[in-house]
Amino acid sequence: MEDRHTLTRFAWLSIATAVLTIGLKATAYFLTGSVGLLSDALESGVNLVTAVFALIILTIAAQPPDEEHEYGHTKAEYFSGGFEGSLILIAALAIAVTAVQRFIHPQPLEQVSLGLVISVLASLGNGLTALVLLRVGRQHNSLTLTANARHLLTDVWTSAGVIVGVLAVKLTGWQWLDPLLALLVALQIVRTGVGLVKTAVNGLMDTSLPVAEINKVRAVLDGYCSAEVQYHALRTRQSGAYRFVSVHVQVPGAWSVQRGHTLLEAIERDLRQALAPVSVFTHLEPVDDPISWEDIALHRPANSEPDEVIWPARHHPN
Repeated sequence: MEDRHTLTRFAWLSIATAVLTIGLKATAYFLTGSVGLLSDALESGVNLVTAVFALIILTIAAQPPDEEHEYGHTKAEYFSGGFEGSLILIAALAIAVTAVQRFIHPQPLEQVSLGLVISVLASLGNGLTALVLLRVGRQHNSLTLTANARHLLTDVWTSAGVIVGVLAVKLTGWQWLDPLLALLVALQIVRTGVGLVKTAVNGLMDTSLPVAEINKVRAVLDGYCSAEVQYHALRTRQSGAYRFVSVHVQVPGAWSVQRGHTLLEAIERDLRQALAPVSVFTHLEPVDDPISWEDIALHRPANSEPDEVIWPARHHPN
């Protein structure tokens, strides 16, 4: 698998962009007094916190497997998604409270034109960074960078909504449009936050691979099926950037160990080519042994007894 240490430089890009946009959007708020622009600045504050956390998580996820984490550390990326989603929800609550207060105590906007120009520049910076992170996140299958990119893209769209709202206030004089747009921004942010938290929870719960990827696995396995070869107990899961596939392959009991091993090596090779990066675990079973059908379920009964096995003296397990 590619060296994931290089991904941290894109987290630094996200941090730099967040610092810049916070400064620009905060300036736009102080110039105009728009609660909509304030909501935009608060979301950029969330961007900064999550970008720093993403840097920490990407550093952890890039660590190689060790004795305590033999499957690697990439699952740490789900913590980044969950953390980012939670902070987004908190920011949405803060925006909603501020918007309600502005409904109760409306205030006229000032220096709208200059504030809008600054906000547009900040949104352009967010948009360019989001496109870079999205491309790299998809290329390297990084949940952290992809989540960060989607958050930034959401920020761009909500910023566009706020800019339109502030411009509408300037043209119409309707002060209530500003807090209304802020509330709509809060609702959009909630949607993004819930989606990120859901993705993180699903990952920590070992969700199966997407249907399209499972179909690729089945296509490879079906290509090896014949009157002699069958398979069952196919299981998949996603762990950060890694995919895991396990399957039991059934062949005639009269086959030699070498013949069975050669078949499994061919299957594993084709699965790796069809679904890289993936870790494949195969188990060979005699198709004519009834007990080989008892492990289709995830948890095999503890009282399941195998047929008696005669071990050579020098290899006896006891």
